[in-house]
Amino acid sequence: MNLSSNGVPVPFTPELFGPLRPSADLLPARDPAALRRRLHGDGYLYLPGLLDRADVLRLRGRYFSLFPPGLLAEGSEPEDGVFSGRVPQGVPEYGVAGHPAYAFVRSAPFDDFVGDPALTALASRLLGAEARMLPRRILRHFHRGTRRASRAHTDFDYMDEGSPRVVTFWIPVGDCPPRTGALVYLEGSHRLPPAEYEPLRGITDRPDDRRQICHDLELTAKALGRRWLWADFAAGDVLVHLPRIIHASLDTTTDAMRLSVDVRFVRADDTPDPRWLRPWSADDGA
Repeated sequence: MNLSSNGVPVPFTPELFGPLRPSADLLPARDPAALRRRLHGDGYLYLPGLLDRADVLRLRGRYFSLFPPGLLAEGSEPEDGVFSGRVPQGVPEYGVAGHPAYAFVRSAPFDDFVGDPALTALASRLLGAEARMLPRRILRHFHRGTRRASRAHTDFDYMDEGSPRVVTFWIPVGDCPPRTGALVYLEGSHRLPPAEYEPLRGITDRPDDRRQICHDLELTAKALGRRWLWADFAAGDVLVHLPRIIHASLDTTTDAMRLSVDVRFVRADDTPDPRWLRPWSADDGA
């Protein structure tokens, strides 16, 4: 399997990659303490099949239906999200006002999807108190050829002006194996002191943004002596993670486009980062 992130190859070897541990088996027992132990032990919870696959694919189809003709491959269905190889003329820059993603995160279908009571209930169990979803809910859409992916980072570096008691829910909106641009998590990195990875911030393709850690995932793994954890994500899967775990995404190299949602929850009695109290826009600077 040939993988890359931001155009930099990442060899798919046992030295650099290992499997994510599924935790869906802990849900039927309704044991919040067990879930919290697993979350804080691993830094993440991989929950295959948590959501209804048909609901997820329906949302995917709604989003891709908003584009003018030409984005989707001829003969394909919107919920397939198969890239034609070109973005139609006149589509604004991704995620800004006028782009379908901007309108979609402010739409009723999107509100209904992320407002699933099961997600809020799970967040409350993990946080040990009533949870609330932060209004800045992000939709990410990548197609092959963009050579753009999330660099190695921690969420905390992007939301460090509020309570650190945050959980992120990453939801692939469609099947998302590694080559479609899946997330990968650096094993046990939520336990690392930031000073250990601080030197890596100087090795970057974005020298003006010190929030990210590094764009070279092979270098990051070897420097910190840890593997990237991965899975063949499917529509319906949910990944929950802590704000201190290092994660990144791979390049989308398949015809199927990557679409995903990430939402964040805090305790209702906590003070969140104020930058996360307004709806997302790709140019909001947060």
